[in-house]
Amino acid sequence: MPLSPRVPELAALDVLVSVARLGSMGAAGREHGLSQQAVSARVRSAERQLGIKVFDRTTTGVTPTYEGGLVLEWAAGTLTAAEHLASGVSALRGEREANLTVAASMTIAEYLVPAWTVTMRRKNPKVVTSVRLLNSADVAAHVLGGDADLGFVEGPEVPAGLDAREVARDELVVVVPPGHPWARSGPISPAELARTPLIQREFGSGTRTTLEQAVPGCVAPLLELTSCTAVKAAVVAGNAPAVVSSLAVAADLTDGRLVGVALEGLRIPRRLLAVWDRDRGVRGSAREFLDIAAGAR
Repeated sequence: MPLSPRVPELAALDVLVSVARLGSMGAAGREHGLSQQAVSARVRSAERQLGIKVFDRTTTGVTPTYEGGLVLEWAAGTLTAAEHLASGVSALRGEREANLTVAASMTIAEYLVPAWTVTMRRKNPKVVTSVRLLNSADVAAHVLGGDADLGFVEGPEVPAGLDAREVARDELVVVVPPGHPWARSGPISPAELARTPLIQREFGSGTRTTLEQAVPGCVAPLLELTSCTAVKAAVVAGNAPAVVSSLAVAADLTDGRLVGVALEGLRIPRRLLAVWDRDRGVRGSAREFLDIAAGAR
């Protein structure tokens, strides 16, 4: 099946996703070993090919447009599939001496796993780590099914059959764009949050599950998306609130792209957990990766 001419090359998609995750062209350039000008040129070229403006540029960085957020979400899935293809080909060619498959929830995968994999590569270059980006419910299913050696989840409970170890903590925060009424109103009540349609992560995500336990009776979402990047873009484009991980919006709050809104009498902290099959245990390269994640706190 011939590909549409609107589909950029994988390298261009990789740069787009890095710019969105890191919030700036310069940071993405450092990650890819490119100059800021080269990254900017690749982004402009990809936008022309797509026929879509992916980012809004400001003096403080870049922010995905609403359409760009959707493109970035699809691009991330394409890159994951490409990584699986490359890993499979390497295995068939006998190129890898060891293999480690890690399944991670979206927030952990976007904001914590990259640094852990770099450390793992430096400490043990013979191990090639494959990362699968899933929501927390699917992470647990992959670990229990033997499709992943180690998992990382955000949900408040440890699924049956898994052992767990805390590797980090974060907190769910309410965010709105600067022009939203909540940005000027001060704290809101949990009841007001519950009756307001939110831009939310999909059902089964750790963020969604934690919110629904902390604030029961939330009305149906205004929009459901499967990545933090897409949620943040929709918040800005739709002038609507969301509840997201503090890890995902730290830079946005500092730069003023988003505004945090306090909840009256309520905070929503949570533990980020490594999980593994209780019967199989965790050993070898999976144990080494777990120790790296836990030691990074």
